[in-house]
Formats: sequence, C-alpha cells, structure tokens
Amino acid sequence: MYSKESPKLDLASYFNGNIDAYGIFTNRSGEVVKRFKVLIKAKWETKDGKRVGILDEDFTYTDGTTQKRVWTLTEIAPGRYSGTASDVIGQAKTGTGKTLAFGIPLIEKVIAPGDAEWPSLTHSGKPQALIVVPTRELCIQVAKDLVDLSSHRGIRTLAVYGGKAFEPQIEALQTGVEIVVGTPGRLLDLYRQGQLHLKQISRVVLDEADEMLDLGFLPDVEKIFTNTPARIQTMLFSATMPGDIIALARRFMNQPVHIRAANLEDEGAVVSRIEQHVIRAHAMDKTELLARILQAENRGPTIVFCRTKRTAQKTSDDLVERGFRAASIHGDLGQSARERALNDFKGGKSDVLIATDVAARGIDIDGITHVINYQCPDDEKTYVHRIGRTGRAGASGVAVTFVDWDELPKWSHINQALNLDFAEPTETYSSSEHLYSELGIPTEASGRINGAKSIEKPAPKKSDRPQKSKSTTKRERVRTKRVRESH
Repeated sequence: MYSKESPKLDLASYFNGNIDAYGIFTNRSGEVVKRFKVLIKAKWETKDGKRVGILDEDFTYTDGTTQKRVWTLTEIAPGRYSGTASDVIGQAKTGTGKTLAFGIPLIEKVIAPGDAEWPSLTHSGKPQALIVVPTRELCIQVAKDLVDLSSHRGIRTLAVYGGKAFEPQIEALQTGVEIVVGTPGRLLDLYRQGQLHLKQISRVVLDEADEMLDLGFLPDVEKIFTNTPARIQTMLFSATMPGDIIALARRFMNQPVHIRAANLEDEGAVVSRIEQHVIRAHAMDKTELLARILQAENRGPTIVFCRTKRTAQKTSDDLVERGFRAASIHGDLGQSARERALNDFKGGKSDVLIATDVAARGIDIDGITHVINYQCPDDEKTYVHRIGRTGRAGASGVAVTFVDWDELPKWSHINQALNLDFAEPTETYSSSEHLYSELGIPTEASGRINGAKSIEKPAPKKSDRPQKSKSTTKRERVRTKRVRESH
C-alpha cells in the first residue's frame, strides 16, 4: 500500500504535462518502510479507436531503485486523478488546524477572476465553495483565515451570519463571491430569498459537525446539502462522530476517506501539558476565588466559562467592579457587542473573557494561559472543549474547575469518563493556603486589584421645588371590613 499527495493539476482540464508527488510505504503497524517520489506523465493516446488518457508513474525510491506503472484513464479509481474529488471525513481535536485542512484545497480548486479559466466559467461570480459553521464567531474567524490564505489569488470570500443586516451580505453576493462561509439559518434565509445560489456549488464543507448536532442544526444542514446538486466533493470535520453525524455522512457522502488525527499516547485522555486543578467551591465564594486566581503569577489572557448567560454577564460586571479588564460574550448580547468584546480580547484591551459554551465555540486565540470553569461543565465533551482553549501549539496552560456541592455527581461522571485523578475535589475557599501555593498566587492578593474603587450610583439630584411634608402628602389608608349578612 502506498499513499501520495494529490496532483497539482486537474487532468480533466490540463491532461498534458508532468506532475510530482511524494509517498511512503508503511507496514501494518503504520511505520514508514520506504519513501519514494513519483513523476506522473500525462498525455492523450488513441486506444481501440478511442482517445484515452495515459498516466505514466515512475517511482524513484530513496535507495535509487525505480519502478514503473502505466495507467489508463478508465483504470483509475474515481476521484484519483480525474476532475472528481474524494469526499473526506476529518476527525481531530480542537485546535489541530482543521481550517487549513479544508481551506488550502478549496483555495487551490476555486477559479478566481484573474485565472485563465475564468472567461469560460458558466456561473462566474456565483459561489463555487460553501463552508457551513455552527456559530457566528466561528464564521467570522474562518472567513478571515480564508481571506488571509487567498490574498494572493484575488478570491472573494463572504461571511454570512445572523445578527447583521441582510443588505450588505446581499450586495456582496450580487457583486460576486467565490467562497461563502455561513451559519445554517442565515444561509437558508438568503437561499429562500433567491440571493444565494446553491445550484452551481461544487464543494461543500461542514465544520464542527458535532456542535451542529448539539445546536439542532442538522435539519438545516440536510436542506443545504439537498440543494447543492452539483456538489462533487463534501468534506465533514468533527471532533467526535455520534450516530446522527455518521448517518448524515452515509446519506450525502460517497465512499468518504476517513482521516483521524490523534496522538496514540494521548488517546482517551486530556492533553497532558495542561495543568488541571479541580476544587470544590461554595457558590457565595466563587467570585472571591476567581479574583485571586486572576492575580496568579505568569497569568496571561484568560477565558472564564459559565453555563448560563446571566451568570456570564454578572461575573463580568463583578470583575470590572473589582478592577479587572474583563469582557463578556454570550447570546443575550447583540452581534456588534459580541464582536467588540472578542476584538478587545484579541487586541489586548481586556485580558479576561467571560463566555458561554455556545458563544466560545471555535474561538482560536493564541497565548491563552488560563481557562477557568466558573460552573462545572455538563459532560466530558464540554470539559475537553473548554480546557482545549489553552495549551495550544506546544505551549503549557492551566485549567481550574469550580465544582459546587450540587455539581459533584456531574463532575464524578466527567472524572470517570476521562480517567482523571480528581474523584474527590479539594474543598477550597478564597482564604485557603493551598490555593495560593498550588496556583502561584501572591499571599497579599485580595479580591480587588489595588486602586480599584467600588462603583457607586450617583446620588439623586435635589429638586428646587419645596418638598411637601409627609403629613400633607401621605394619606393613611383605612381598610374596611365587609360584613356579609346572614339570611
């Protein structure tokens, strides 16, 4: 068995020339046995009165030996060298570069206005590739990454999501785009309005498919797939593969290649480079605990996760009142406020981001040193997703989880599922000595940053009008008792 990179040329369009590829021989254990370079020569020949494509493959191994194979176009498996591409299922943990995994191939395949094939394109200006994502923040981030990647090619990328006016998105679609990144609801709204054309889209990517399932978007995704009849390649990326996602793949994908990126030494466990702390905390003391942890040595940008929108906003307000540079992001905020909070966090104007799980899905920010679970996650999947915000790109990180008394059964399940060593979280208060020593908190740290002042409400303005005495303004209410006459 051997594997090699996809050819640089689409033989359906350029069936002449040489193509370089590289590959490896592996044994059953996955160990590399031999490396080789392939020179593929493509040309047209007449065979049995028919014009067919001939591929010559010259295998040159590292030891200097060569092997030659000749393929005709009819002998090649569909999608191997022809214009059709193989469907792909990519399964990997958060932060492993899934955006680049599908972004780079899309950019290579999309025909840009400056390309030689542009004049012959039937639907020029209409979207050629579609990327479906579950949340607005992830939509913005993926679109930005694609714009950066394709800046040298002049490919037009558009992000469409809810919370924003339709008009600018419609105007961009009418002007012309090659790649559309969007959330399911807004994509379908634009499609029903006749502004988003799906019939000519050839490549569709479904990112964070498991989150799409959790949010109830799968019916919308199915509608989108159904209305892309020209789709020649479907790529599905997900951290996990629940049954509903597998069923979706079987329905809309054709013999997909399943690629799973995982560290065998880390299989079934949380990333080892993240320093984890689990403490049993009282609800009335959580804010004090949080304030002291945020003063730990070497503490950089920090994300605090809350289960509810109300708790996220209250925690953010409390931290700001205590002198911390905090911002919040949750579903009750308008889209502009959410984007502003996220940009402030990325730009360094704030160094503490309080977020709910849905709002923080897919946020990719480098340099996060601490993740704090202010409220215990609902399950092990959410726990791994949360703490995966830190410890990226080989860096270390710290994760602290608050577990209230009524959350102990929930944490017990998470601890058992992930095979962790925190079956009995240590009872901890803001005054506990071990808190300071374990997390590197200065002993003089308090619940308020030095210089922070309490936010006091302004005193009501005094009126120039003379106040009337209570004796003349307040009338005593006399209750009368209604007596029912008996008959």
